[in-house]
Amino acid sequence: MPQESTVTGLPLTVLAEDEQLFRDSVLEFADQRIRPLVRDMDEHAKVPRSLLDELFDLGVMGIEIPEAFGGAGASFFHSVLAVEALSQVDPAIGVLVDVHNTLVINALIRWGSDDVKRRFLPALSARTVGAYALSEAGSGSDAFALTTRAVERDGGFALNGQKLWITNGNEADLFIVFANVNPDAGYRGITAFLVERGAAGFTVGKKEDKLGIRASSTCELLFEDCVVPRDCVLGEVGKGYKVAIETLNEGRIGIGAQMIGLTQGALDHAVRYTRERKQFGKAIADFQAVQFQLAQAATELEAARLLVYNAARLRDARRPFLNEAAMCKLFSSQVAERVTSLAVQLYGGYGYVKDYPVEKLFRDAKIGQIYEGTSNMQLQTIAKHMLS
Repeated sequence: MPQESTVTGLPLTVLAEDEQLFRDSVLEFADQRIRPLVRDMDEHAKVPRSLLDELFDLGVMGIEIPEAFGGAGASFFHSVLAVEALSQVDPAIGVLVDVHNTLVINALIRWGSDDVKRRFLPALSARTVGAYALSEAGSGSDAFALTTRAVERDGGFALNGQKLWITNGNEADLFIVFANVNPDAGYRGITAFLVERGAAGFTVGKKEDKLGIRASSTCELLFEDCVVPRDCVLGEVGKGYKVAIETLNEGRIGIGAQMIGLTQGALDHAVRYTRERKQFGKAIADFQAVQFQLAQAATELEAARLLVYNAARLRDARRPFLNEAAMCKLFSSQVAERVTSLAVQLYGGYGYVKDYPVEKLFRDAKIGQIYEGTSNMQLQTIAKHMLS
């Protein structure tokens, strides 16, 4: 029987056998199929299409999609486990899978009409990558300050504006795009639209040259009188703010999973290296100072993992999880930065060069405190919850 502990009032079941097998199988795939490509993908900032096809074949691109639409019909928690396992090898692949599942697919399952589900979910399970386009130059933390506009035209809507920092921009064929149909109404005019690659007036623009998670494409999107049919509105006109808020809360748990995965990868590398590296006639792992640093790192990682798992369990149990999602993202991103920095330090000079893996994981970790809600925004959420 699985063991249980209690975190924030919900029994937190340690991985059941099927969950453990699932995570282990994804990690095995990542070790065998992704790890040999990591250095090249990072240098060239690109994911090969062949690897995307393998991710679809593995089933991690349709985890929560119902079986009737070609998916696995599994839980949100399984998506979290997949992101964690992939990120242990390459956080860039972890976030590609995360955005596709926790943002795009979740939004379509919750807000899509029956026709939308029949049209898009089978493709998202089999071959189509999804992207989520909310951010703009002037609307990051202030997400509802977006300036992309949608005007009714020809039985649909014409979109005009620019999106920035859109994950999966290069790979995606389906985009959830947020635009305002009534600026005078403020956030109550925001509407979510489904836009397919190749739509007239829609262009994927510049790809950003990033510090970390370089294989994950981050692109600008341009809309110039891009006409979207009315049946490609996701949810209701003027209710896009609800789509954004609710899916981003889930997405933050996914980023927490990415952070604990990359932290585990960095810690594993550090432990192995300290056993191999010898100074003063013995392995540096034999020095108490090193042992204590590793012990502290392992403790913080386990705490972060429990926060992430608890938030995911709460979500699957249909219980409130806003505060827990903020906590898990905040803490896991902090731990990721600390532990990857420690790994670089323990490697010494080798940790500072690209020939060894911890340098990349250190670069990858920083984004966790920035995207899908900065650390300050998570602190604000937690404080508001405490004081309400």
